[in-house]
This record gives sequence, C-alpha cells and structure tokens, in this order.
Amino acid sequence: MKISIPGLLLSLILTPSLIQSATPLQKTRYTQIKDATFTPLPANPTAIGDEYFQKALNGYQTFRKKYALGDKTVMQDLSREGQKPHLMIIACSDSRVDPAVILQCDPGELFVVRNVANIVPPYEKDGTYHGTSAALEFGINYLHIPHLIILGHSQCAGMQTLFESDNRTKNDDFITNWVSVVKLDTKHIHSTDEYTKKALQQSYKNCMTFPWIAERVKQNLLHIHIWFFDIKTGQIFTYSDKTKQYEPLG
Repeated sequence: MKISIPGLLLSLILTPSLIQSATPLQKTRYTQIKDATFTPLPANPTAIGDEYFQKALNGYQTFRKKYALGDKTVMQDLSREGQKPHLMIIACSDSRVDPAVILQCDPGELFVVRNVANIVPPYEKDGTYHGTSAALEFGINYLHIPHLIILGHSQCAGMQTLFESDNRTKNDDFITNWVSVVKLDTKHIHSTDEYTKKALQQSYKNCMTFPWIAERVKQNLLHIHIWFFDIKTGQIFTYSDKTKQYEPLG
C-alpha cells in the first residue's frame, strides 16, 4: 500500500518564507517531496508475503543443522583446517546454474567464480580491476587446485547479447563491454547455444594466456575441463579435444 506524505507535515517543514527564498532547483525538490509516495516496510521482511525469502530462511536453518550444529561439524573442520578444494569452477551468474547444486557438493569442495556468461578474460596486467583473473590467481597459485572447470550453459542471456545483432547496441553500463571480451565470427553459427559452446573454447584459450596456468598445464599439475550444461535436461556435456565435439559427461 502506497501512502502520500501528509500535507500537514510539509506545511510544518516548508514555511512560506522558506519557499519564497528557495532557488528554482529547491522549489522543484519541494514539489517532488510533496507529490512523493512511499511503501512502508513491515518490521518483519517475511510479512511481505515473499515465500521465497521464507524458503531461504528455512534453508539457512537446515544448513545450520546439517553442517554447523554439534561438537564435530563440517564447518568446524573447515574453520580449523582451512579450505582445500580440488575443483575450481568458472560459472555463470544465472540463477539456474548453481555448480554446488548441480554437482551436489558440500562446503569446502568447490572454489567457485561466477560472472555474466562464465567468461575467462585474457591475461592483462594493466593495473585495472580484474575480479575473475584475481580469483584464478588465488585458486591456481595459492590453493594449487588441480582441476579447473569452465561451465557454460544453454539459454545464456550474456551470449545472446553478442549473438543476436538486435542486442548489440550498447544500452547498459557494464554488460555489453564485459561480454565483448568474446570475439567470434557468427557466419557459421546458427544458435545462441552453439555460440556459447564456441565461446567456452575461447575462454579455454584465454586461460592459456596466463603464464602460471600454462606452466601448470604443461607440468600436468592442472587439468582444464570445458563443460556445457543443458538447463532443460539437466545434463552436462564435456568438450572432447579428440573428437572436437561435446559429449555427454559420465
């Protein structure tokens, strides 16, 4: 329910002398305040009727019971021993593609980086901000993770932005610039999913521009996997360097 700000309150704040001496910009602001409405927030956020928020709260309690409550728990072990994941995953921010859920992993088993369109940018040491590259450096150089998975998925909106010419006009602050890291010739590509699979291979090539990644791959200390997750079927396909095709995982 929206409530108008009472005129009585405004009359107490905005006296005639104050309005008379106000600048044009201030008078505009006064008008905006007068016409403004607001939605009062309940004391309890769940009172909004958001069943998904309540589900999250219930999930938190389930997590506590399963992993954190008791004398010997997973979280106590992780706090004492630190994290020692053996898998690092570059995944998309898409809410339908949660690596921990898809792979049914427990806390401490996955080192996950998520960004729009699961892109690995090329190695660029230029002094600007590189969140995904910093995560790669931490996972590979400091945690010494032996398996790096680049996980793409079907119906990727980030890849659709690039593939469909109608969406190439930049009308956002960050998305178009970020996904433009991927540069593919669309001449022989007929769908967004096909484009996504090609982009995954480019991300693999970008991985190899990081000197410490290339060195660990050369020494057989790091294995890079290219996976494509089909949302409709819930199936993962892995790219085979031998057949140059995506094949069902497992």
